[in-house]
Formats: sequence, structure tokens, C-alpha cells
Amino acid sequence: MTFTIQIENGTEVRNAEADSQRTLYPYVTGTSVVAIKYKDGILMASDMGGSYGSTLRYKNVERMKAIGKHSLLGASGEISDFQEILRYLDELTLNDNMWDDGNSLGPKEVHNYLTRVMYNRRNKFNPLWNTLVLGGVKNGEKYLGMVSMIGVSFEDNHVATGFGNHLARPILRDEWREDLSFEEGVKLLEKCMRVLLYRDRSAINKLQIAKMTEEGVTVSEPYSLKTFWEFKAFTNPTVGAEGSWLYDN
Repeated sequence: MTFTIQIENGTEVRNAEADSQRTLYPYVTGTSVVAIKYKDGILMASDMGGSYGSTLRYKNVERMKAIGKHSLLGASGEISDFQEILRYLDELTLNDNMWDDGNSLGPKEVHNYLTRVMYNRRNKFNPLWNTLVLGGVKNGEKYLGMVSMIGVSFEDNHVATGFGNHLARPILRDEWREDLSFEEGVKLLEKCMRVLLYRDRSAINKLQIAKMTEEGVTVSEPYSLKTFWEFKAFTNPTVGAEGSWLYDN
């Protein structure tokens, strides 16, 4: 598909043809987001790495944002597409506030909106390359859901994106419970993030944890986890691997 643009050259105005482009693959990406319900609301964790291909180019990328009064959004995938989604949500929140009717969008409404946005862009063959986690609390009701880049959505008591869907969800299935305290919830998220740090090459040891309650959103200052890298499987991972050129009897 082409479109016409006007180019001014002194007093002359002429038309030029330019091809419209699609994002064929993401450039700068963030890795896993992990979120759980706990006794008083929602807890969400993500690291602050931004990878340019396989290079950890940026180490101060915030991927969790408060949306309106009742919602918290986290994203993995293309950072620029996440910024575009935040612009959509700023417009949605502004339009909602302009009604000034005493009501405000809850997390379920925002989640449904994001599902429609992602599915709409997928149908245009121009998707937003993100997987989104949306949590929130409104009128004492906790909500936690996820949306994929093609608009597939669901809600659950705990969710994870990227490698977290494979490595963190099994931990959450074993150890999550509905009456987790804040301290227990943070400890569980840190355990998941530590496993991801060990196993995901795109993860970095600089993370934030966000808390969403009826009082609003609080995002922690960035911090690092204590790690241990002297496991035998780490120091010589090919021991016992049949056919490996490093195979050691």
C-alpha cells in the first residue's frame, strides 16, 4: 500500500509516493512480567532490561505503569509499542475523566479495551508486539488478566509472560494461595524472578515490584536479588550430556 506526501521545495510543491511499513519484528524488547493476587490486592514484578536483539542495551526501562485510579499495567515485548499503548490509555483515561460523573474505569473495563485494541491491530496485520498483564482493585474486588499480541485474553489468580509462562507459572501453581500476605507475595515473586534470572538470557538483576490496592499503585525503587552461581550444573552444564564435545567421564 502506498500513500502520497507533499514536499515543499522553495515555491514548488510536488507529490511523492512512499510505502507504508509494518513492524515485521520487534527491535528493543523487555522480557517476563509476573503478577499475582494477594490478600490486599495485586503484586507485579518485572526487571528493567531492554534488549536490542540479543544485546542488553538498556538497563533502566520501566515496564509497569498505573492506569487511572484502579489499574496497573505491565508489558513484555517491543518497548515502543508499549509506549503507543500507554498513549491510547492516556486518551481513554482523559475521556473518562471528562465525563466527571463520579465513575471511573475499573481494571475489567481496561482489560476488555486492551483485548479489543490488540485484536483490532492483529486483524490489520499490523500487531502491537506486546504481551500485557493488567491487574487492579475496585470496590474491594481484585482483578488480574493477560492479553497476547493477537488479542487472546484470560484472567487468573496468577499470570506471567515470556519465559515466565514456562518457568514461573509452575512455581506459582505450587506455592500461591489466596491469603498471601504482602511479605509472602513479594518473597514468592522474588523466587520467580531469581529463577528467570538464572535461566533467561534477556533477564537482568535489576527489578521492580509494584503493589496495587484500593489506595492506589506503589512501585518500588529498583533493586537486585542475592544470587548463587556456583551450582555444579552452572559451572559445567555439559557433564553427562551424551555426544557433547565437553563430555567428561
